[in-house]
Amino acid sequence: MSLTEDEKYMKQALAQAKKGLLLGEVPIGCVIVYEGKIIGRGYNRRNTDKNTLCHAEITAIRKASKFMGDWRLEGCTMYVTLEPCQMCAGACVQARIDRVVIGCMSPKSGCAGSVINLLQMDDFNHKVEITKNVLENECSSLLTGFFEDLRARKANPDG
Repeated sequence: MSLTEDEKYMKQALAQAKKGLLLGEVPIGCVIVYEGKIIGRGYNRRNTDKNTLCHAEITAIRKASKFMGDWRLEGCTMYVTLEPCQMCAGACVQARIDRVVIGCMSPKSGCAGSVINLLQMDDFNHKVEITKNVLENECSSLLTGFFEDLRARKANPDG
């Protein structure tokens, strides 16, 4: 079975998430694509870097902006394994990203439709197209496994 373009790039976002997992971070990964080329990659590094801003999406936006030589990322698509939070959704709007492809939704904190949809608010000067649930099971399983393991370690700190 061949992968769709969205699945191909979501696999790359999953590879980024697994890099974060190796550091003990919440496994969220992101890639930004422009004209068929990945121009920005990122994974969570909040605990590693002791920095609230070190979300996968923010890192990928920073790298993509450097590649483009501009803060505007028009013509770009972001692939992210988990629905963006308010900070990252706001950054997508500010960066003028055309489209965000989401692996799995975040019912308690997602800002691309779960809690609020910052990507498509009528009063903002830019709206982002959204595609949801691409490789949802793979993205969700990675996160579920991480949190199950975390809870088990907290319940048995000596094990």
